[in-house]
Amino acid sequence: MITIYSPEEVEKVAAAGKLTAETLSMLEKAVEPGMSTKDLDQLAEKFIRERGGIPACKGYQGFPATICTSVNEVVVHGIPSNKTILKKGDIISLDLVVELDGYMGDSCISVPVGHINKKNAELLKVTEEALFAGIKKAIPGNTVGDIGHAVESYVKPYKFGVLRDYVGHGIGIEMHEDPEIPNYGTPGHGPRLEEGMCICIEPMITMGKADVMTLRDGWSVVTADGLPAAHYEHTLVITKNGPKILTMRD
Repeated sequence: MITIYSPEEVEKVAAAGKLTAETLSMLEKAVEPGMSTKDLDQLAEKFIRERGGIPACKGYQGFPATICTSVNEVVVHGIPSNKTILKKGDIISLDLVVELDGYMGDSCISVPVGHINKKNAELLKVTEEALFAGIKKAIPGNTVGDIGHAVESYVKPYKFGVLRDYVGHGIGIEMHEDPEIPNYGTPGHGPRLEEGMCICIEPMITMGKADVMTLRDGWSVVTADGLPAAHYEHTLVITKNGPKILTMRD
């Protein structure tokens, strides 16, 4: 069931989104060669709790950490670890959900660790631009298929892979709500977008093929060909004037 949120409820989602964005901005500045992904996780949890938030990922279906730290070929759901040390040239996706006063904000960024090669830089740029291509279609009367088609169409000329196994989603009082928001689709198909819907659009784009597999830890999803991936996500609300991003960073 798709939930339509009142303006007062949207303000609460926006407050959670603001803290989510602030946490990601802090983490983006903190990323540097030599630190572990566990270091980043501890920074995030401290930052969120000090501001009255709850790290919603921690304990969700057994996930053991505050943030997902997905390095290089890990697409999503990477588990922070003292053993995973960032090195120059890596790319890392930082995905987190903050609960504040019972409402959720969800966002992800992909960050270069020091200087990265041109192909990785292009992957990050295209993935983020594909996110905004999808967001532009998030207007009342359009459909979920319009969003997915926009994302996939933007990525296609670059010959990158678009993940089909994992999708965006609705959000509000739960981390994952209806509808699902795939990064592919047919214009005019799927649930219709209405004012007051809160959704997350999140392109997960691979440098090679879109085939993935899950590691033995039960969480980390990696590219089957071992090539890098990038992941960007925003929480937004559908308004009569178009999409309003609730997790925009400074």
